[in-house]
Amino acid sequence: MRVDDAPLDAEPRAVTDLSRREIEVMELIATGCSNGQIARRLFLSEKTVKNHVNRIYAKLGAGSRVAAIGLWRGRTAREDPQRL
Repeated sequence: MRVDDAPLDAEPRAVTDLSRREIEVMELIATGCSNGQIARRLFLSEKTVKNHVNRIYAKLGAGSRVAAIGLWRGRTAREDPQRL
């Protein structure tokens, strides 16, 4: 396990068991970024982003990008209503 894959249990914004990097990726997904845009922004390959996205879907129980965004916004809204 890499350092950036450690769960954020101690941080108050941790609303799921997503790693720090997965949270970064999910935040960018929620703003409408494509995998390619996320890859360029985070200096990752598109394949790495795709792997993160697939793990995010599994952890959130989402079957699509739209479903993941809806679940993410719902969870983050319950944790911090002003984030939306």
